[in-house]
Amino acid sequence: MRMLESPALTFDLDDVLRSQGAEPSSLRARSPRLLEIAERALEEGRGLLQPKVYVNELMVAGIRHERIVLEGEGSPYLGGKLVMQHFMKARKIHAMLCTIGGRIDTRIAECMRTNPTYALALDAVGSAAVEALSSGACRRLEDEVAADGMQVSIPLSPGMVDWPVEDGQAQLFRLFEGEEVDVQLTSGFMMSPRKSLSMVVGSGPEMEAAGRACDYCSMKETCRYQDHYAEAR
Repeated sequence: MRMLESPALTFDLDDVLRSQGAEPSSLRARSPRLLEIAERALEEGRGLLQPKVYVNELMVAGIRHERIVLEGEGSPYLGGKLVMQHFMKARKIHAMLCTIGGRIDTRIAECMRTNPTYALALDAVGSAAVEALSSGACRRLEDEVAADGMQVSIPLSPGMVDWPVEDGQAQLFRLFEGEEVDVQLTSGFMMSPRKSLSMVVGSGPEMEAAGRACDYCSMKETCRYQDHYAEAR
């Protein structure tokens, strides 16, 4: 395992507003108060971030019984329809855990007791920050892989269509067993700190980035921001 040098967290107030489910231009026009709250949350939230990206890279040993079997003790694997669809040509799997740390979680909990509106704005800052962190990590990994003459797949995260959270999280966190990471998996397959994101990327000389991550998101039918997030990736 290694730590990926944390990319610059490039996100702004509009990203925070989208994380709250708002259309930035509309909110600016109709709710100056909520806009001011989001601005304050963004200013404070930036000072609470502790970004880290953990990467564990494992060579593919083979494909057996609808599983991508990896090299390593205990023959770890990734399985599921979505994984098989995208990683059949992978030579290496890059498992990533991205987190902005627990300080913002603590502050959100404190504010929820006295100022829920501000707490929700801080929560949106955390969501925008970890999204920016994961996007930057993917770009950095893609650059590293390209320097070796390889290509990458799109990033896959547990909870996408055809890769249930309970299956994907268990498989992915198994790849970090025995490693010291500041992200833990709860019994309900959630991550702690809350503002963390897990994903896997495949690489190899014949890999193809088929489609967009948004195409396989469980919220595809209702998300208003697919084009925005596709451009960010």
